[in-house]
Order: sequence, then structure tokens, then C-alpha cells
Amino acid sequence: MALSKKRYFIQLSYDGSLYHGWQIQPNAITVQELLDKAMSTYFRQTIETLGCGRTDAGVHATDFYAHFDVENINEEKVLKSVAGINAMLPYQIAAKTVIPVKDEAHARFDAVARAYKYYVHFEKDPFKVNRSWLLKDKLDVNLMNKAAEQLLNYTDFSCFSKSNTQTFTNNCKITKAVFEETDNGLVFTIQADRFLRNMVRAIMGTLVRIGKGEIDLDDFKAIIESKNRSKAGQSVPACGLYLVKVEYPYLV
Repeated sequence: MALSKKRYFIQLSYDGSLYHGWQIQPNAITVQELLDKAMSTYFRQTIETLGCGRTDAGVHATDFYAHFDVENINEEKVLKSVAGINAMLPYQIAAKTVIPVKDEAHARFDAVARAYKYYVHFEKDPFKVNRSWLLKDKLDVNLMNKAAEQLLNYTDFSCFSKSNTQTFTNNCKITKAVFEETDNGLVFTIQADRFLRNMVRAIMGTLVRIGKGEIDLDDFKAIIESKNRSKAGQSVPACGLYLVKVEYPYLV
């Protein structure tokens, strides 16, 4: 008896330094393009993945999900496909696991929370090139954390969104936003139910202005309430940004 079409999630991680983001684009190499080609070759049928979101050029992911459908292949073979898929992927992209899900499961719309980290280092380090942002300014981390706390009091983040996006709403529920100091560095962690395009990098750029003393907490609140992207800080470089967690109600 012929097997039917079945949906799966694939969990992966990637170093985005060499790629023009996740989503397939004309005239540019992307993570999705290479993943789809590898999986199509392995399963000997056209595979089209749909990711949990879009990461921009140069952005990394340690936890990323995409869903895909396969036809007429035994589930056991699909679940054991990780090694074969990895053999066809460049070393910057790694499949972690394949998970069977319901036919209506959706990697983007079913996600209930996402978390990003942004890494900063303050001294030249050849091992952090393209993986962290080198910033030589002195920063008031305590003040930056006070400002970051204010993000939890708002829902409309139009001021941090790239213009001309196709979203129906700029509302997000941020549940965590905090800076932690490390050896020769700083890590910003932010978690929300959803994020707008370029949102984390724009938030980080505005918080750095707080840390440098260019604006104060009242200015920061006014920027958010203005809903005007031109009022916020510049987007920081993509190299320091990582998608680190995506949560689904049906995955433990």
C-alpha cells in the first residue's frame, strides 16, 4: 500500500556569515536554498521547507526549525535522515533532528516564543570575527538594563521595525530583555512571542545609545511611544545576532 504525504519539522543550526539570510532569494546564496537542495537530493523528490522566521544576511542561529513534507517514504527512514542530509550540507549548516508532526503543523505560525542573543566584545579578537560585534565605547550596563526593562511595558514596537514589511501588526509581547557582562564582553538576551524585521538589531542600537549617554530613559520611552523608526538608533551589525530558541506547544 502506498504511503501518504507526511509532515516533519527539521531542527538545525547555522553560521550565517557566508549567507544572505535564511529565505531563498534570487542571485544570492541562502541557508534555505542549500537545505532544500540537500534534502531534495537525499529524499529523491522536491523538498520545500518553510522556516520559523527570517534571519537577515550574516545573522546566525543555534536553534532554528523548518517544516517540510515528504511522500511515500517510510517514517523510520525519514527520522534517520539527519546524517545523510548533513553529508550534503556545507559545514556552516547542521541538521540536528527530524521530528514527526501533525499535517497542519506550521513552523512559523505555531511558534509561541522566540529568543535571541546579541554578543558584543570590547577588545580585538580574531576568533570573534563575524560572530560578535567589536565595540570600543564605554557602556553603562546598569542604565541599559533599566531601559531594557521598559520594553516589557509596551506592545507596539513600530519604532524598531524595518519599513515596508508585510506584517498586519507591529505588536509583540516581550517577556525578557537583559544584559549580562562576560569576560571582555556583553550578551543581550531578549525573548518575545514574535519579532518584527530588524527589531532586535534596532533595539540593541538604541540601547547602546543609552549606554553611551547619548539619550536617557525618558528619551527611550518617547522613542517607543513615537512609533517612528527614524527616532530610534541605528541597527547594529548582523554578526553579533543569534536566534537561540524557538518554542512550540507540542514540542518538549
